Amino acid sequence: MRITSLHTYPVKGCHRLDLDEAVTEPWGLAGDRRWMVIDPDAVGITQRQAPRLTRLHAVPRPGGIVLNGIDVAEPVDGPKITLRVFSSKPPVTARLADAPFLSDLLDRPVRLAWLSDPTARPIQRHALPSDRVSFADGYPVLLTNEASLDALGVQVPMTRFRPNIVIGGAEAWAEDTWVGGRLRIGGASFRVAEGCGRCVVTTIDQETAAAGREPLRTLGRLRRVEGRLLFGVSLIPDQLPGETHVIRVGEPVLSPS
Repeated sequence: MRITSLHTYPVKGCHRLDLDEAVTEPWGLAGDRRWMVIDPDAVGITQRQAPRLTRLHAVPRPGGIVLNGIDVAEPVDGPKITLRVFSSKPPVTARLADAPFLSDLLDRPVRLAWLSDPTARPIQRHALPSDRVSFADGYPVLLTNEASLDALGVQVPMTRFRPNIVIGGAEAWAEDTWVGGRLRIGGASFRVAEGCGRCVVTTIDQETAAAGREPLRTLGRLRRVEGRLLFGVSLIPDQLPGETHVIRVGEPVLSPS
């Protein structure tokens, strides 16, 4: 098994950034979901509410981020705000950035928040007390398997599932058997927390923002487990603060023995 592609989403819900290599940190891949668009009630906005986020192309730079060609600095001294990634999630403290153009892009009043302290948000399930996550839904890293998408038999690209790591060379649904174990990916180790329950975002074309019915319709028929529609697995980097590794497309993936 090997890595076939790597992706980050610098702003939660934005268009993916395709990478040849990525740095792993305890809370995810470097630069992944450290920024988030929030509504007037300080709750995160994703493609569930705003499919136009697919039009937001984000490229991190040292000390900031470039959004659709507009440079935004990290608000290291910006106003602090208490927000929620979802209304049902615990609050976390972040800082507000200056990006008023996002309201025009999304056609709704929004603000941009930056997670200045990536250690601020604990993982809620299947994790150690010290485990942390950025603005991702629940876990730091999502892995998907090309063979499982082939077996699903739907005509949608893997980009619909918004993975961080895509692998090839495994059997279909092999990832189901890895839950509770560890994966070795390049020089990094990950704990496999659980299967990933999928939502309506998978029905949104990541290039056009058009919505459809697949793959949720097929997942509902073939992959419904305890009320969740599973595709991919959620990973937690098994490393200490300050420890980093580099993983690269083409590197081997070793499953639990």
